[in-house]
Amino acid sequence: MEIKTLENELNSLAYHGRGIIIGKSTDGKKAITAYFIMGRSENSRNRIFVEDGEGIRTQAFDESKMTDPHLIIYAPVRVLGNKTIVTNGDQTDTIYELMDRQMTFEQALRTREFEDDAPNFTPRISGIIRLEKGDMNYAMSILKSADGDGCSCQRYNFAYSNPIAGRAKFIHTYKCDGNPLPSFEGEPKTLALPDVDIDTLTDIIWNNLNEDNKVSLFVRYIDLATGEYESRIVNKNV
Repeated sequence: MEIKTLENELNSLAYHGRGIIIGKSTDGKKAITAYFIMGRSENSRNRIFVEDGEGIRTQAFDESKMTDPHLIIYAPVRVLGNKTIVTNGDQTDTIYELMDRQMTFEQALRTREFEDDAPNFTPRISGIIRLEKGDMNYAMSILKSADGDGCSCQRYNFAYSNPIAGRAKFIHTYKCDGNPLPSFEGEPKTLALPDVDIDTLTDIIWNNLNEDNKVSLFVRYIDLATGEYESRIVNKNV
């Protein structure tokens, strides 16, 4: 298994699309998650993250320039009890609402497919962190078209129990830049998490995303013993 550094992995592509990172701190005391969005079009770049209760939501930076809120405006992060949900679309709400009705993460996502933005058919990527007895487990998912065929959905779920301290998994929407954009392939990538505080990690991620395409970043550290958390938001549009 190849273990990559944040810097090298984030620098490896000019355009990841949207990305989710989930892992455990090097001291084993915190769950760490990050979510970022990138954009190529003016509509995609015209966004910011704002706090929304225990989570966040996207909103237009300049309302007058927002041409289509479809697939652009949503809540990427929501908290349900001991669970933190992180996704790249309105499936956050689907997961929250159906898990609140005792369905599982995987069952909730069975009701959804990739985005309806032909010809890209952007994958829906999702993650969930569960805190339990002072520790954590987490899962990630990708729903994507079958080789760009909008009639066929491929569903991949990845579950991580007793995750290794100082390691994270990283999944993003696109394999690389292109037209149409090719979907992410394979398992989530394994990253080494540096032994740093939340501000330093936020800086590392933000500074290593492509300057032209990065839009917004959210980072959260969650104390595994208490469930208390601290978060950071960085927006290119300020």
